[in-house]
Amino acid sequence: LAKRGFNLVLISRSLTKLEDVAKKIGEDHKVDIKIVDVDFTGGVEIYDKIKARIEGLDIGVLVNNVGVSYPYPEYFLECYQQDPKFLQNIISVNIHSVTHMCALVLPVMVNRKKGVIINVSSTAAVIPNPLLSVYSGSKAFVDKFSVDLQTEYRSKGITVQCVQPGFVATNMSKIKRTDLMTPSPDTYVAAALNFLGYTTKTAAYLPHIFLQLTLNLMNDVICEPFTTNFVFNQLLTMRKRALRKQQKQ
Repeated sequence: LAKRGFNLVLISRSLTKLEDVAKKIGEDHKVDIKIVDVDFTGGVEIYDKIKARIEGLDIGVLVNNVGVSYPYPEYFLECYQQDPKFLQNIISVNIHSVTHMCALVLPVMVNRKKGVIINVSSTAAVIPNPLLSVYSGSKAFVDKFSVDLQTEYRSKGITVQCVQPGFVATNMSKIKRTDLMTPSPDTYVAAALNFLGYTTKTAAYLPHIFLQLTLNLMNDVICEPFTTNFVFNQLLTMRKRALRKQQKQ
């Protein structure tokens, strides 16, 4: 967005990282940048701080990209017994942030009769995702919320798009190397922006689109239990690998 000349408001947990990113973007693209440091695992009070910091700004684009996932695939009860607060944090970050940020920014867009909201869901929302059940469920909420929000506010000139990435090489995914199925953030963002205004929800990046189509086709042609067990076994393998790595540390 900075490449296209947009001034930015960056909101995240780490003030130091925000300052570093803001400095780099400002130097590279000569745009104005405000930063707001909040922890989205907090309660509704954090949105009072955000509201105060964005008061009076003519915000035309909102990107809800904050997210929390599991450190590795795990059974639901194991997650809960190990750290009940972690599951609460997933809900707070993945769901509450989307609804509250939309509520803060939509009034400005409605008054202008123009605006764009991009909500980042996940391919996990639309394919079987056992061992990541709370994460995938939270992203399914984002998917459904975005579709219905678009219906509510399309006549007001608002475009709401939900993007459903698969694996992207980010800190959250813990993947460092890019390949065809795992693009860099820059590659994925460029693909997603190309779909803006054409569809309400999309995986955006072509290999991720094919992944969704393949698994949905397996559901239709073979059977849903086969597809679910196929994904389950893949995630079980990832879980076993992560647990072995933990034991060696």
